[in-house]
Amino acid sequence: MELTPQLVLTVLMGVLLVAVAGWLTRLEDWRSYSPVGGGGHGEGGYGHAEKPGGITRWLTTVDHKDIGILYLVYSVVTFLWGGLAAMLMRFELITPKMDFLNTVGGLLGGIGGATLYNGFLTTHGITMLFLFAAPLAFAFGNYVIPILVDAEDMAFPRVNAIAFWILPFATVLIWAGYFLKPLGFDVIPAPTSWTMYPPITGKSAAGGSLYMPNPGVDLMLLGLHLSGIATTMAGINFIATIVAERNVPWKNLDIFSWTVLTTGGIILFAFPLLGAALIMLLLDRNFGTTFFTVEGGGTMLWQHLFWFFGHPEVYILVLPPMGVLSLLIPKFSGRKLFGFKFVVYSTLAIGVLSFGVWAHHMFTTGMDPRLRASFMAVSLAIAIPSAVKTFNWITTMWNGNIRLTAPMLFCVGALQNFILGGVTGVFLAAIPFDLLMHDTYYVVGHFHLIVFGMIGFALFAATYYYFPMITGRLYNKKLAQWHFWLSIVGANVTFIAMLVLGYGGMPRRYATFDLSPIAGSHEALQSLFVSAHGIATLGAVIIAVGQVIWLWNMIQSFRSGKRVESGDPWNLKETGQFTREWAWFEQKLETKLPDGGEEDAEADKAQSAD
Repeated sequence: MELTPQLVLTVLMGVLLVAVAGWLTRLEDWRSYSPVGGGGHGEGGYGHAEKPGGITRWLTTVDHKDIGILYLVYSVVTFLWGGLAAMLMRFELITPKMDFLNTVGGLLGGIGGATLYNGFLTTHGITMLFLFAAPLAFAFGNYVIPILVDAEDMAFPRVNAIAFWILPFATVLIWAGYFLKPLGFDVIPAPTSWTMYPPITGKSAAGGSLYMPNPGVDLMLLGLHLSGIATTMAGINFIATIVAERNVPWKNLDIFSWTVLTTGGIILFAFPLLGAALIMLLLDRNFGTTFFTVEGGGTMLWQHLFWFFGHPEVYILVLPPMGVLSLLIPKFSGRKLFGFKFVVYSTLAIGVLSFGVWAHHMFTTGMDPRLRASFMAVSLAIAIPSAVKTFNWITTMWNGNIRLTAPMLFCVGALQNFILGGVTGVFLAAIPFDLLMHDTYYVVGHFHLIVFGMIGFALFAATYYYFPMITGRLYNKKLAQWHFWLSIVGANVTFIAMLVLGYGGMPRRYATFDLSPIAGSHEALQSLFVSAHGIATLGAVIIAVGQVIWLWNMIQSFRSGKRVESGDPWNLKETGQFTREWAWFEQKLETKLPDGGEEDAEADKAQSAD
């Protein structure tokens, strides 16, 4: 076996990851200041008064609330990176030819425009799916679920901390090409798209050459595998916490915990499969195996393995936001959630059915028509539990005393986007329609209506809803309204334009769309593509402005916003919606218990002196 630089770099990265894992497991004093196994919020566990101050606190904490905040900050960073990649791609697509990214590539060590576009395409997809949406959902899950289920902390506090700290290392590996190339290393960003289909990422034939030999692909695969390990650890921890540490009866378990519990179950079955597939792909690339070559398992094997993970991954992302909507819509409608049991049953049904729909991503691959028809049937069936939730949310609002706070605005926006994205998805579940629209911008528009339009909006709603609890301050309401209206307008302008592009036949994953060299008259189609891409880019700019306002609002409100004086900032007691986490927050405000660290220690000393 030839010892190539790529193989050496892959082995070194593997050794680094093992060393990091070993170092983390040797930090035996992580729990030294952690009451009842890691933080707690119950009697005797409020204060964490033994916490060290400054950066040491955040590097060593195992308190579930601190780790939730770490997930939150990390998600904001990855959101900015993924959003920047999207904007750079949008600017390139304003014109049919490769113009903008050729200039940007020169600033990044001479990466070619098309290669850089593919790198941004890969980075955007992986970042938003693996490094932003799921960690942001875990942020709120970590912060409030132990309180909601009346547990002292997560079931495994140190595992919880390790699961988070794996993510930054994974992120550096996934993004490595953007940093190493400008420093003079022959490493470029992985240009594989987030699906990583062989043979693009594998060998051309047994013993043949790699299509993409650059080490950036291997670093990305290693980082993705590492992030999968972190997600699996977090999923197991959520399951163990809700099942084993819960001190409330099942009948009183809140809807958000139900959705996170189901998400943990999906993670438990989906992510290990992705990890195995990634290892096989790395072995193909570096050690001459033939798992995904034509002579071995074949490229279709990767598609089956990847999409068996990939479609449940969509529900891993969407179920916690569904829980957020089910939790918040009743709060600001002045009514209990309509059909609570049916929402729970539909959540469990989605968890089961999500593993039976993967091949609707493969309708164009030439699979057996009978097998294809069965996947179409299940893909149509899984829309039913989602529709149950949608009707229950609408019915909850019907004749309710609706208060259009920022969380409620984003919940309503998420519902609208979910209906539009869901209906377009039902069309794609039908084989004849999918054969026409597969790999066009129609799929991109549908997917983004769900991922940003529903998942993103629901998580923004949770951000505003829990902002007073997490920071002890109030946000700027006017800026929050600007954030919502810019986001909802920008999202619909951008993604509906993508649906129109798909109807016109514009393929996805293309950096250019110049039709002038093609024989015949294509002026009308070229005009459609230019106009629709221009409109989509305009919408993306509107979205970006909205997110800048959101970030400014969060930072400024955290630093100088009005302090929360009541444990019921949303007036939930008036409608009987005052739930366990706000009762905990109210008690925290009334008792003025410290949260550890140097400042709290000084406050305790001053109070003692008085």
